[in-house]
Amino acid sequence: MSMEISREILPSLIAFARKNSPFYGDLYRALPETIHAIEQLPVLSQQAFWEANRLEGGQLLTGAMHDGIVLKSGGTTGNPKFSVFSRTDWNVFVTAFSRGLALGGLQDGDRVANLFYVGELYGSFLFTHKALEECPKRVMQLPIAGATTPDDVYRFITELKATVLAGVPTTMMSLVDHIDKVGCDPAASTVRLILFAGEAMYPDQRARLEACFPGVEIRSIGYASTDAGLLGFADLSCGPNEFRCYDDDALFEIIDEETGSPIVAPGIEGLAVVTALRRHLMPILRYPVGDRARWVDAHGTAHRKFLLRGRSDESARVGPVTLYPEDVRSVLASFPACQGACDFQLLTIHRDGKDGLILRIGNRNADPALSAQIIAAIYEHRPMYGQLLAQGKILPIDIEWVDATALEINPRSGKLKRVIDRRFA
Repeated sequence: MSMEISREILPSLIAFARKNSPFYGDLYRALPETIHAIEQLPVLSQQAFWEANRLEGGQLLTGAMHDGIVLKSGGTTGNPKFSVFSRTDWNVFVTAFSRGLALGGLQDGDRVANLFYVGELYGSFLFTHKALEECPKRVMQLPIAGATTPDDVYRFITELKATVLAGVPTTMMSLVDHIDKVGCDPAASTVRLILFAGEAMYPDQRARLEACFPGVEIRSIGYASTDAGLLGFADLSCGPNEFRCYDDDALFEIIDEETGSPIVAPGIEGLAVVTALRRHLMPILRYPVGDRARWVDAHGTAHRKFLLRGRSDESARVGPVTLYPEDVRSVLASFPACQGACDFQLLTIHRDGKDGLILRIGNRNADPALSAQIIAAIYEHRPMYGQLLAQGKILPIDIEWVDATALEINPRSGKLKRVIDRRFA
């Protein structure tokens, strides 16, 4: 981010949040009246942030919810997380994203099949639709949606001669499975570009897509989330999992998890943290994104490039499903054998072209027969996991009962690693 933008926006944004949000006012109570540098602020606790952000009696928002949009951002059915955007905040968010989207390979005249999910307060389809409307490239939209059957998706993209597919990788894989079964002619495809988001795209998935759509280019549509907002855009110089910073709209940091200090040098992995510079109703100030990253470009580079390195301890991402450790903990707490000293960690894996989850529980004396009950309870709390599993898009949850000493810890701090991402190993 340029020093000019920082000096102009950051102090006034912080002052606004302190004055109008009870949560930030209390959090920053002991800080100097005027903040000039982002490092003066603490990195947010996600747990405290979401506890303050309740629809009834919440302490986070800076004003009333009277226009804009409310979206759901993960959480179980009993503990949903809602992100609120005023009309202005939403328009600024989408318009900035659309500028980055235009740099990722779209061309005037493209016919874009939107295969993201819509309904139940999920934002990916609506966000993509609006971003394409605002995009500097003039494109034709095909609003098909992710819940459409693969047979109908293929019919639509064939009849309407789609040139771009946009959706989560699991949806793309379901489409490829269908095309393989019905034996369609790859040479007849008009698809030249696939834009994905919501989860990583792995080499085995890329290979299948390239075989199904000869000559196709596969790129990220961009890096953003319902809770954190703008995170990064992927231009034509970006390789897999690489993005560039939105200098004028978001301050992206990579933080050393032990010292809490920003990492400046390239090549050193840390926690991704973001500050949304133009979001006011629900301020995002040094919010942990839930990913690990490292810088690629040198410090001071405009729109500096970074590389994502998997999930951090904030949550486990399995395909398009997010599981929070606190939600899993609440499930385990309902079983007497898992109460008290019973600890756990979540391992995300990728096998046979699909994401999966291993729940490792530190209690070797527990009855392994509990595994099926625990897994069923997690599916009940997170219905989307069970739905995608039934559709064959992700792997079933597996449970490993181990001695507590077998749980992995951070060698520097001795702290338990709550989430371990094995997909990028």
